[in-house]
Parts: sequence; structure tokens; C-alpha cells
Amino acid sequence: MHNTWLMAVQRLGGIRAAIAGVTCLALAIGAFFIANFAAAERLEAQAASAAARGTHMGVGSCAGSTCHGRNEADGEVVRQDELWRWQEESTPGGAHSRAFRVLGEPRSLAIGKKLGIGDPRSAAMCLGCHSTPAAAKGPRFQVNDGVSCEACHGAASGWLSSHYATGTSHARNVSQGMIPLDNAQARAGVCLDCHLGNDAPGQFVNHRIMAAGHPRISFELDLFSTLTQHHDEDADYRQRKGKTNSMRMWAVGQAIALERSLSLFGKPGLGTEGVFPEFYFFDCHSCHRRIYDEEDARPTALANPGRPIPTGMPPYNDENMIMLSAAVRIAAPGLAQQYESQARAFHAAMAQGRGPAVEAANRLRQTAMALADQFSRSDFTRAQTFSIMEAIASEAISPRYTDYEGSVQAVMAVDTLLSGLVNQGQVSGGAATSLRAQINQAYAAVAEPNGYKPLEFRRALGGAVRTIRSLQ
Repeated sequence: MHNTWLMAVQRLGGIRAAIAGVTCLALAIGAFFIANFAAAERLEAQAASAAARGTHMGVGSCAGSTCHGRNEADGEVVRQDELWRWQEESTPGGAHSRAFRVLGEPRSLAIGKKLGIGDPRSAAMCLGCHSTPAAAKGPRFQVNDGVSCEACHGAASGWLSSHYATGTSHARNVSQGMIPLDNAQARAGVCLDCHLGNDAPGQFVNHRIMAAGHPRISFELDLFSTLTQHHDEDADYRQRKGKTNSMRMWAVGQAIALERSLSLFGKPGLGTEGVFPEFYFFDCHSCHRRIYDEEDARPTALANPGRPIPTGMPPYNDENMIMLSAAVRIAAPGLAQQYESQARAFHAAMAQGRGPAVEAANRLRQTAMALADQFSRSDFTRAQTFSIMEAIASEAISPRYTDYEGSVQAVMAVDTLLSGLVNQGQVSGGAATSLRAQINQAYAAVAEPNGYKPLEFRRALGGAVRTIRSLQ
């Protein structure tokens, strides 16, 4: 699945970078949030929690021809063909509607057999993410709708009949249970439930599930949002919710992803599996390498300066840590020393035992949340964005690209940040399109996990960023 996403990114990258204004769901916080940002964040979290407790009305409740079920995108306020775009299986935008159907495909059935769970289409282990978790279900709710409207927007019982009423507002919809996906932290929390994991039933893809054949988990908030978006960010949208700052969305997404990973790691039921640690949290590539037994064999692993761990110990998957190392230097320099010190201390604590590791994880998790809050209030200017891209490929950070996951995050970050500059009108679409070949070379360097070579990737990423530098 991950390679499918990379192929989709490369196919759509030119369009994504070339057309200003085409972006993911809006981030900009409405005026009612600005007066007290911290309080607004808490209210939004409460709204998301309330939405999860409401009644899920089902896709059919949104599918009327006067609502979101038109064949043509000619609505005055919203496109009104959102349902069609959601279920169009020939595009990445149809991934959520495909989610349940893939459970009946041979690969999924084989996974179910290996795990002894029977048909995945009726297994709680799978339905937590391949369908829409719903405590209460309305008459039109269907499990086989897959990841439906309410999986992201929240259970609609509180706002379905009023969200289109004359005079309503986005703030009112949120107060009635709609999840404020224009807010980066709220959106990240929803997306990461499936795209990284949660402790809710069926929302944690452990190592046993991946060993049975499930694809590895990989996610980047802004890029994946763009690939699955089903709306236009037009003047009306911007008036109601503000204009998206993709760079901010990327940075907040990285911080929340790290917070979520560390939070799950600290939970007793998820951090271990029998006598073993839960290998889901470790970097796959550090163990899944070719084995050489010949006398002249040379280890293929490279030293990683960001991981002070003993040789031979599997490292924690630090893809988001690496990206935050670039972002914090530019967008939150006051927290940079604290963040870097805690990240190294966490890796070192992994060699001391689970107790010290969990304690170090909790300290780093708090800093990640502080970074998310600070990034949410940051403008991420043109100069800052170029500096972050430079930092991602810099000599200070590039030696940390020793394994596959972090390298994938790096090239997705460069793509997202450049496209964000286009969307903000700070780089022309034509200029960005002219650099697509260099960015695609970096994607090619991570196209195949089994063929990944760290030094080749670093050269490709550095070449792409050096070319992007010409736009400054």
C-alpha cells in the first residue's frame, strides 16, 4: 500500500505543485478561535470526543442530489459531488471508500487465515480502520461503506439537519459535534487513529498483523490529505474557515504523529507482546536487511548520530523525530535544545529497560505537544519554509537517514513544503513544476524498500533541495 501511495504522489505531483490554491482540507483557524487559542484547542478536542459518541447516520444520509450526491460539481457553496469523488476507485481519493472492499481480496483473506481471525470483513481487528467505528448506528449506516464521511467529520446526529441551514456557521457545526478538520491538531488526531494507530479496538496494526502480510504504516498529514481531498478551497471556503497553510499542517502533523507514537508506546497493553517488545514501534529496515555470513562480509547498517544505542539493538522508528529536528530549529528555536536533548535521551533509555524508556518517552511527548501548539500559531513564512527544506537535507540531519522510514518522510516533506509555497502564492506553479524531475529522483530512491541505499538517497535528496534553492 505504501508504494501505491508513492506512485500516486509522483503521478499527481506535477499538478499538485503547479496549480496554486489546490490543497488539502483547510487549516486556518476561524476568528472565534483566535481570542483564546489554547481554550479553542480544548473545545475542539471535546467536540471530537462528543462526535465519536454520537449516532453515525450513514453515507446515505449525505447522498441526496441537493446535498453531496450530485454527478456534477456545480454547487454554489460546496461542490456537491463529494460522494462521487469519495467513491471513485480509480483515484487516490477513493481510498477510503475502498477500505472495506479490500478486506475481501485474496491478500486480506490470507492475512485473516494466518491470524486465525476468520473473514476480515467481520473481524473487529480489521473493522476499526477498514470501516467506520460507531458506537451508535442510524438506519442508513452500513459497515461496507468503508471509511465513510462520518469517520472523518464525526457522527452526524447532532449537526446533520442544521449544518446546511441558512445562517449557520462552521463554529456552530463544531459545537454540535462536527470535527473541525480545518484545525491541524484535530485533523491529525482523527487521521492518525488509523494511519498510525490508537488504543481503540481494531485501530492498532501490531507487528503480528504486519508479519501476516499487512502493509507497513506510513503517513504524512498534508500530503495524504491532498491525495484524498474532495472539496475546493474557493473564496467561500476561505471566508468560512480560512486559507490553508500547508507548511503549518505538515509541521503540526509531524508533532502530533510523534506524540501519538510515544503515547502508544507507553501503554502497557501495546508496548509489549509476550516476552518481546512490540516491534511495531521499531524501524523495520534496521532488522529486515539481507544477511551475509561470508568471511569478508561487511555490515550494511550505517551509524546514526541521532540514536545513541548499542550496536545491534533495534532502534525506535524516529521518522517524525527527524522531521521535527528540522522544523524546531527554524520555527521553534526556543525549544530546539530541549527537544534534541530529550530525543537522544529517549533513544539511550531504550537500552536501559522499558521503565526508563517510558519515562523518557513521556518527557519527549510533552515537548512534542508543546511544539504542536507553537507550530499551530506560526505563520511558516517563505523564508522559514526554505530554511526547513535546507535543514532536512543539511549535513546536520542527513546522516540520520540510515533507514527507509525516515527517508520516505524526508522526500514527502520536501514535496509538501514546496507545494505549500505554491499554494500560498510564494513560488510560481511553473517554477515548481520545472523541479519535478529532481523531486521524482528523490522519490525513486525510496520507491522500493528492499533496494533502499542510504547514501544514494542522501545524494538524491540533496540534489533536489539544491535545485529548489534556486527558487529563493
